[in-house]
Amino acid sequence: MKKQTGIWIDSKKAIIVTLNDGKESITEIQSDLENRVYHDKEGDKGSFLGNQHIDSQKTFDERKKNQTNSYLKDIISNVHESDELYIFGPAETKTKLQHKINAEKSAFSSKLKSVEAADSMTSNQIVAKVKKFYNH
Repeated sequence: MKKQTGIWIDSKKAIIVTLNDGKESITEIQSDLENRVYHDKEGDKGSFLGNQHIDSQKTFDERKKNQTNSYLKDIISNVHESDELYIFGPAETKTKLQHKINAEKSAFSSKLKSVEAADSMTSNQIVAKVKKFYNH
């Protein structure tokens, strides 16, 4: 029997549903991505150090890129044993995961069956969607 996996993902967490020999298991991975919120009175996004301007936005973007990379690697390491993958979720994190999987020049990228947009869902809805996708 194939090990089939569905991943609902956004920037805060990923819920991984694995179907294996009629059994389902659910794993949740929290991301540690920081989301920056600016306040009206914060002023210029950057500061001066002597005659050198430090751009905090650039530093933040680089840090967020590294955090995203780490988050996606965590997810991939959790689903690497799967025979089939199905990814869905809101926003752009699902496509980042798709690109990361496709960048791995291995047979793993051929396991990806579909990537779809989906709204926020409860755990039960996520399990039902994965089962429906794999016709269980």
